[in-house]
Amino acid sequence: MAPPSKPHVMIFPFMAHGHTLPLLDLSKALSSQNIKVTIVTTPSNAKSILKTIPNNTIHSDNIHLSELPFPTNVNGIPNGCENTSQLPSMDLHPAFVLATKHLQTPFAQLLQRLKESRDLPLCVISDFFLGFTLKVCQDFGIPRLVFHGMGALSMAICKASWVHKPQLTAKSISDPIDLPGIKLPFVLTVSDLPDAVNNSSDVDNPTSRLLEEIGAADINSWGVIVNTVVDLEMGQVSAFESFYREGARAWCVGPLNLYNDVHHVQNQSFDYAMKWLDDHDQLSRSASVIYVSFGTQANVSDAQLDEVAYGLEESGVSFIWVVRSNTWTPPNDIKEMINDKGLIVSGWADQRRILSHNLIGGFLSHCGWNSVLESISAGVPILAWPMIAEQTLNAKLVVEGLGAGIRVRKTSGVGSENIVVSRQAICKRVRELMGSGEKGKKVRERAKSLGAVAKRAVEEGGSSFQTIHELIQKLHG
Repeated sequence: MAPPSKPHVMIFPFMAHGHTLPLLDLSKALSSQNIKVTIVTTPSNAKSILKTIPNNTIHSDNIHLSELPFPTNVNGIPNGCENTSQLPSMDLHPAFVLATKHLQTPFAQLLQRLKESRDLPLCVISDFFLGFTLKVCQDFGIPRLVFHGMGALSMAICKASWVHKPQLTAKSISDPIDLPGIKLPFVLTVSDLPDAVNNSSDVDNPTSRLLEEIGAADINSWGVIVNTVVDLEMGQVSAFESFYREGARAWCVGPLNLYNDVHHVQNQSFDYAMKWLDDHDQLSRSASVIYVSFGTQANVSDAQLDEVAYGLEESGVSFIWVVRSNTWTPPNDIKEMINDKGLIVSGWADQRRILSHNLIGGFLSHCGWNSVLESISAGVPILAWPMIAEQTLNAKLVVEGLGAGIRVRKTSGVGSENIVVSRQAICKRVRELMGSGEKGKKVRERAKSLGAVAKRAVEEGGSSFQTIHELIQKLHG
C-alpha cells in the first residue's frame, strides 16, 4: 500500500514584505509538524522567498513554491513590479491591490491541477488583500482562512469603527470615542484611526470601495489566522471574532517570528552591523544600544531624517539606525560627531537578529505589527513613533495597554508644511527610554516579562503551539 500522504496546506501571501514574512514563518511552523506547505506567489517574489528556506532541512522537503504570472500592463503598475517595495509611490498601492485580482484565473487553474492529481489542500490561508481567493476556494470546497498581518485589538477597533462610522462622524478628531462591544485599555479618538477607516464614508473614494469589496470576502471566510498571543490582546479576541459570520474563529498562533529557524542570508550591510555590535559588546554595558528603524513603507522626509540624526547624536546613546531612503544622506557634521557611537545602515538588515543581540536595550520604531512582535519577543521596550495605517493603535497598545514603551510626541517644525518631530523631542525620549530613570526602568522590566510570555506561547503546551494543533485537527475533521 502507498504511504499516507502528508496533510497539505496552501499559503498565498500578499506581495509586500511585511505581509509575506509572517506567513513564511507560519509555513515553517507547519512544516515542523510534518505538514506539506505550498506557497503561492509570483516569479520575482519566489526568488526572495527561496532565500529564506534553508537547503537540506525539513523545511526544504515540506515547503514548495507554486508561481503564478503577475499581470502586466494593468492599472498603471510598471511592468516587472511584483512587490509593493518596488512601487515608485505608495499612492499606487490601491492600483497594485486591484492588479492582483488578475491572479484569480491562474489561481483557479492551479487548484484544478491539484484536484486532478488528488492533492487539494486542507485549506488556503490567503492575505486579506487577496479577497478573490474566497470565491475560488468555495468553488473547490476548500476552507479559506484570511490573514491580515495585524493584531486582534487593532483589527477589532478598525472593524468596529467601520461598522459604526455614522455614529462617529459628529465628533471632532480629538474627542474620545466609544465603540460598542469593545472595552479598550486606552482612550481612543478619531485621529487614532487609520486613514482608510476615517475615509470609509466617501463612496467615491476608490480605496474605500476596494476595502469594502475585500472586507466582504474577509468576514465570510472560514477562519482568521492572527499573528499574536492571546495574553497580549487585552481580552479582545472574542470582540474581533464577533464581526465574522458562521462562527469563524480567530486562530492566534504568534509570535510567528519565534518559529523561524535563524538562517543567515549573506548581506554586507548586515554583516557589518553585527560586527559593530559584537565589537561594542566588549566595550559597552549590556542593553546600552538603541535600534532605530521606520519600516519599509512609511515615507519619511529628508528634513525629518535630519532631525532624527541630530536627536540621536545629542542623546549620547549608542545606536544602530537602518535607513531606507533614496534621497537622504547624513549631514557631514553628524558623521564627524557620532564617530564610533552610532552606525547608520542603508537598505536591509536582519531586524530580528539585531533585536536579539544583548546590547540592544530599546527600539525606536514605527510600530508596524511585525516590528512590535519582534521587539516584544526579544524583551526590548519600544520608543513608539507611529506613522501610517494602524500603527497608532499598535503604539497605544504597547505604551498605554501593555506598559512596554514610551511614546514620541510630535511638535511643529519651523518652516515645514508637515508635522515634524524635533531633535530635542527625540533626544529627550531616547534618554528617557534608555536612561536610569524610573520610567525607563519600568518599561524595560515590563518588556522582559512580556518577552517571556511570548516565548512560552510558542513552546510545547503554550497557547499558540496548541492552537496550531487544534487548527490542523479541525481541518482534518
